[in-house]
Amino acid sequence: MPPAATDRAQAKKPAGGPRSVVLRALLRNKLAVLALAVLALLLVAALFAPLIAPYDPNTQDLLIRLRPPAWQDGGTGAHLLGTDQLGRDMLSRVIHGARVSLLVGAGAALLAGVIGTAVGLAAGYFGGWADRTLMRLADVQLAFPSLLLALAVVGFLGSGLWLVVLVLGFTGWVSYARVVRSEVMSLRTRDFITEARAIGVTDVTIMRRHLLPNVMAPLATIGTLHVAAAIVAEASLSYLGLGVPKETVTWGAMLADGQLYLGTSWWVAVFPGIALMLTSLAINITGDALRDVADPKAYRR
Repeated sequence: MPPAATDRAQAKKPAGGPRSVVLRALLRNKLAVLALAVLALLLVAALFAPLIAPYDPNTQDLLIRLRPPAWQDGGTGAHLLGTDQLGRDMLSRVIHGARVSLLVGAGAALLAGVIGTAVGLAAGYFGGWADRTLMRLADVQLAFPSLLLALAVVGFLGSGLWLVVLVLGFTGWVSYARVVRSEVMSLRTRDFITEARAIGVTDVTIMRRHLLPNVMAPLATIGTLHVAAAIVAEASLSYLGLGVPKETVTWGAMLADGQLYLGTSWWVAVFPGIALMLTSLAINITGDALRDVADPKAYRR
């Protein structure tokens, strides 16, 4: 290649490697940047809730029950978002509710991802009876609505934070398994897999070192969206009184407590509802952005 052509090719080559290309693609998406900023604030609030929250979320004071937000008549700067029916500070409860929501969402997505990835790798790589057996198991799982199955298990075994994580994790692995299986089936006939088999590389090593890295991009997208779904599912369980214990602050339980006061003290239900909506929306927008970045065509937009 002539020197001038070489210089032009090097000038067109993105600087900084694939990671910088991915980062630039994300930063070009203004909506994704805003969603990431919201998630960063929620993460900080969840990690440092005892330091940020002005009050203990369970401290009751009936003398100031149903105090409106600070900007309304009768409100006070001591309780920026008002108080609930038991005089508990709404801002503190919303901040502490983020801890449970993010923990359940991340934990359930991680557990479902591990199970689904293992099933998908085995089904796609080995094929045959292993594929048929595992996929029929996935079909059986899909036959039961996830939330209904979670309700049945939690109702039978009782409430508990880690029980909710386990239930939502074990009921959400099918989407991971199907995507990983599809990707692996398209990769297992490639030359690098055939050559690895020819030189005696074990099946476990091939799946771990050659197949798994190639399915991480779709897994990241699915995992992000599953976090939002798990957060909404946990809120639904808590709303029905079958989630985490009553003394644990959750947005779903706050919604259940506030539904009776919508006509008179709207803030008791509206603020946890807004927090739940913003969290789910931010996570879904981030998942869509990751999906676009995972597509090589996205770099050229």
